[in-house]
Amino acid sequence: MEQNKKEISRFLRNARQRLNPEDYGITASGRRRTPGLRREEVASLAGISLTWYTWFEQGRDIRPSTEVLENLSIVLRLDDKEREFLFQLAQGRPSPLSPNLHNEISIGTRLLLDTVDVPAIVMNEHWSVIGWNKLVTKVLRDYGAVPPSERNLFKILLTSDAYKHEPDEYRRMVRRLTARLRWDYSRAKDRAFFDQLIGDARELCPIFDECWQSPDIIDRFEASHSINVKDVGRVDLRHTSYAIEGALGQRMVFYAPENEESRANQG
Repeated sequence: MEQNKKEISRFLRNARQRLNPEDYGITASGRRRTPGLRREEVASLAGISLTWYTWFEQGRDIRPSTEVLENLSIVLRLDDKEREFLFQLAQGRPSPLSPNLHNEISIGTRLLLDTVDVPAIVMNEHWSVIGWNKLVTKVLRDYGAVPPSERNLFKILLTSDAYKHEPDEYRRMVRRLTARLRWDYSRAKDRAFFDQLIGDARELCPIFDECWQSPDIIDRFEASHSINVKDVGRVDLRHTSYAIEGALGQRMVFYAPENEESRANQG
């Protein structure tokens, strides 16, 4: 714990000292003994008291709120990695999702998508599919034929006829997806987007509202499902997702065949 406080102190001091006062409209008055912003300037810009910020930077036993940490992240111009680091140090837990969507797929992620021998997609924190491989096009759907604004996986799964042929299984799927959406909603910075998504889901899916009232929460994207593929037949898949490092909110979802017949049918 003591080492953690020292790390907070070092991190905040370094972040503050690398900033240029002129970028904040602060005109230099007199000689500054150290580079960057002064503590009182950071406190004023973040809307907190100088005493509180001084104690926090000194590593005292301070318990900052999420709002204060967000304000400091903005004032100190932290990138996503640094913001996550600050939250982990100060609160011992991941930060809420960044309001900045990560829609660019890294070279390594793209290479993995193209080389794995199972269907796979990449989605961002809004559930928008931003990458996929050829097996997804063959087994699940051709996202290239879907306008980018309509590639929201949550809406697709709720409305696709491919999942409605077994009503009981469809209801279980909607309930499971909604429980996962509730988890994402709790961490979302962009609540307005999720409020709109929830409103759309109520109109698109008659049983969504019932599922939304359930207390269920799922913090992982994993389950089994079956789908009938045209000219192929039934394919049983188990999907699971993994967070992508360096791209906050992105996750890659793999759809692994659950048996030899399904593996043969996916090609």
